[in-house]
Amino acid sequence: GGAFLCFEGVEKLAHKFLHSKEEEHKHHAELVEAVADENVDLVVREKDKIKGAVRTDFILSAEIIVITLGTVAAADFTRQVAVLVAIAIVMTVGVYGLVAGIVKLDDAGLYLSQLQGDRPTRRAKRALGRGILVAAPWLMKFLSIAGTAAMFLVGGGILVHAVPFLHHAVVAVTPAGGWGSAVGMLAEGGVGVLVGIAVLAVVMGVNKMRGAVSA
Repeated sequence: GGAFLCFEGVEKLAHKFLHSKEEEHKHHAELVEAVADENVDLVVREKDKIKGAVRTDFILSAEIIVITLGTVAAADFTRQVAVLVAIAIVMTVGVYGLVAGIVKLDDAGLYLSQLQGDRPTRRAKRALGRGILVAAPWLMKFLSIAGTAAMFLVGGGILVHAVPFLHHAVVAVTPAGGWGSAVGMLAEGGVGVLVGIAVLAVVMGVNKMRGAVSA
């Protein structure tokens, strides 16, 4: 799971840096055209991206369950079930509920901006809606960067704590004192980047081999 998260992060960066601006602009123009066309099913068009998001969320959920089970490994079965149910509810309602709200943020802004009426409350809601529409793209960009960094930190942290020689290597470069935690976290993120690059290289090599065989 940790290696997969690191792979997802590196694959995202590779897609960003290995494609030219012309290709990005062309893809953006195609998306804008697809949104304007009522005959285009956006779910079908974005099925690969949706599938990737579902797969990543599944891995994250599985990792959370594993970590939770490790925390209550010494507890009795009833307590383990209760803790798992509580964590599942918190994750579903809190985390994924928040994600659903962020995804629908621009829809909420559009709805508020189109409210009719001259009452002060309606004018305030329209202003709020316009503000949401302006801020939403910037928020999405920030979350994209933060999410990629989290993949490396979480994936690298899982690997470091699971592989003894990686753990010893990170401990060796982590200074004592107030900055120790920050440096250790950055080191775990660095491990995540390196592992992600290695996994991506293997995946690309296998795909090339499969393509050569099928050809």
